[in-house]
Amino acid sequence: MLKPHPESNLTTNVLVLGSEVIEMLKNKKSFVIVEKIMQDFLRKDRNRTPELFMDALTFLFIIGLVEYKGYRVKLKRHGTTQTSLL
Repeated sequence: MLKPHPESNLTTNVLVLGSEVIEMLKNKKSFVIVEKIMQDFLRKDRNRTPELFMDALTFLFIIGLVEYKGYRVKLKRHGTTQTSLL
């Protein structure tokens, strides 16, 4: 189970950041350039880094929530509804 350390900064936790990436991709119907999403991600908090973004995006890819295609990503859709994790 992924469980953050009690003293960790939740604003930079991969699970929290992953949920924010999902929110950023939620209304996009087609693939979006990774760099565009990363720039929006970095603007939200000065403590965020490109490495944190890539960790969050990698986590979402591993659990099957995003598709990756030639430097572009999009949220996976399952049938007519989004996955139950959202």
